Amino acid sequence: MKEFILTLVMCSSVENVCMPAHTWPVTFKDSYSCMLEGYQESHRKIKEIGREESNKHGIYIKFDCTPYEIIIPQKKPVGKHV
Repeated sequence: MKEFILTLVMCSSVENVCMPAHTWPVTFKDSYSCMLEGYQESHRKIKEIGREESNKHGIYIKFDCTPYEIIIPQKKPVGKHV
């Protein structure tokens, strides 16, 4: 079963530096839902920072949706013990 991890990074083009990556606390069932959350959270964060600070520091947010496989262990067979 494949799920997706959202990782966001806030950067400043003025200082040419990025903050440490932030991994979203929940996973997503597909790339589509992960991407939507990445765009929505980026939009929310830029609005929270505000126009003045965003422009002053050249703030931008980049994100990635990384797929990973979840391995579900198979049930052990039930049977007679010899």
